Amino acid sequence: MKELEYPFDPRYLIKKKRSLKRELLAADTKHIEKKIALLGGSTTHDIGAMLELFLLNFGIKPSIYECEYNQYWEDVMFDNPELVEFAPDIIYIHTTNRNISDYPKIGMTQEEVDLLLDAQLKKFLAMWEKIDEVYHCPVIQNNFEFPTYRILGNSDCYDISGRVRFINALNAEFAKYAETHKDFYIEDIQYLSASYGLDAWADPLYWHMYKYALSMEAIPTLAYSVACIIKSIYGKNKKALALDLDNTLWGGIVGDDGPENLAIGPETSMGQVYSEFQEYIKSQKDIGVILTVDSKNDHENAIAGLEHPDGSLKPDDFVVIKANWDPKSKNLADTAAQLNLLPESFVFVDDNPAEREIIRAQIPGTAVPEIGNVEDYIRAIDHAGYFEVTNLSADDAKRNEMYKANAQRAALEATFADYGQYLDSLEMTGVIKAFEPVFLDRIAQLTNKSNQFNLTTKRYSRAEIEEVADSDEYIDIYGKLIDKFGDNGVVSVVIGHKNKDVLDMDLWIMSCRVLKRDMEFAMMDQLVLRAKEEGLSKIMGYYYPTAKNNMVRDFYDRMGFTKVSSDQEGNTTWEFDLSVPYVNKNTHIKV
Repeated sequence: MKELEYPFDPRYLIKKKRSLKRELLAADTKHIEKKIALLGGSTTHDIGAMLELFLLNFGIKPSIYECEYNQYWEDVMFDNPELVEFAPDIIYIHTTNRNISDYPKIGMTQEEVDLLLDAQLKKFLAMWEKIDEVYHCPVIQNNFEFPTYRILGNSDCYDISGRVRFINALNAEFAKYAETHKDFYIEDIQYLSASYGLDAWADPLYWHMYKYALSMEAIPTLAYSVACIIKSIYGKNKKALALDLDNTLWGGIVGDDGPENLAIGPETSMGQVYSEFQEYIKSQKDIGVILTVDSKNDHENAIAGLEHPDGSLKPDDFVVIKANWDPKSKNLADTAAQLNLLPESFVFVDDNPAEREIIRAQIPGTAVPEIGNVEDYIRAIDHAGYFEVTNLSADDAKRNEMYKANAQRAALEATFADYGQYLDSLEMTGVIKAFEPVFLDRIAQLTNKSNQFNLTTKRYSRAEIEEVADSDEYIDIYGKLIDKFGDNGVVSVVIGHKNKDVLDMDLWIMSCRVLKRDMEFAMMDQLVLRAKEEGLSKIMGYYYPTAKNNMVRDFYDRMGFTKVSSDQEGNTTWEFDLSVPYVNKNTHIKV
């Protein structure tokens, strides 16, 4: 919904929140459903309402539990029965500097200030540990915004009595905890409030009259930030950038002006702005964002522009370069198909408003930011939170290289008439094992990112994956695939829970970048082996259709299962008899 995309109009959202919610719920969208506990140290009703809107727009339908005013700590520590019964999937703790009970006073010694800091920190540590013990779910915790005044002026940031110094110290301790604890995330309201404008962020009148720690107009910004964290946890991030070239990555038109006359580099102010934007885009590769080009240009001119000596981005930084005179909507759709990604995985960045409107109309689901002038490009993309990082795996940094290797595989495939011979030529090796601690982050990430090859669409947090790995009630398998072009990393995950002598399949997913490589057969072989070792009699498989997973509708049929039931919505149940002799299906991967 356009109204909920960044940058949004907070007044409009607050005014129209009910009608927008009705519209979102009426849309033909298959949401994942999650229970979110909103535990606040201030009035949180409007935060919950805004959070619900943004999450619905991200494809997540939340049920929200709100604690009573300023009962966030008590609800957790004293096991509020309503919260326990609610059994949240995520707990969001909305606290602000209004919830810091004791600040340093002028003249205090360092030891006295340290005791104050320790007391504040212990309160939160006890709450976080209790959540981990009782709820085993991800936690999103606000850090603290700066105070609205500074008794010591600029000295407040370094004097031991300063509130700014005290808040910075608390925030540093929160960050240390987040760094060392999985499924614990900081919503950085210190940054949000600074970006928004500290004086506009909070309204003292609203606090004293209604106990709102934020001004009304700042609430959507806060809620959007929380929603970005949640959608990242549940795999709703975008995955790729489709970038225009002329007047987007550089100033000028390379075909008319020539590469030597483009505005890029240190010689002019505009050249510096475009250079900064290129550096920002290049840094996205480090967090796993796939870079592609979608430009109306002669291919040779596009390459010449990308080889400009002052440019940070070079042709090798892009997995796909579509520089031609086809419609950009066609190029984007073709790029998505080539990479086995959905078009909605892309963010399309183009300076031309007409091109942006065409993509919006013809490729629904693709994010199309209003990027403004070149000096606004970074802010427009960055604040939109398309690529919010909640878990950064080793595979993320290598993702562009993995997709480039796939292009090499595709080129090799074209030289073979026999597909089996092509698979053999890849010299594939599979590593298929029970879950191991070193890969738990990547396994959790894959369960939340895989949409097309995903039979049940169940999502797991890192803590839930760890519980599966530690339990004897499950058969859990991950698969890595390596070939002569490189290591694809962890690409497949299977989870089944044991029900007497039956294995019920909870999850079967695979990364689309290894489609048609026989990895699903190798996983099936290992699953059957493990199930027989456990003395099970049959495996029950389940397929729940979505708008994205049609490709696996007949997956269990191909694996040799027998369909035992189906319903009008397309949900199907399948059975595999383990008493029948089994012949391995994988013939091309050395496991």
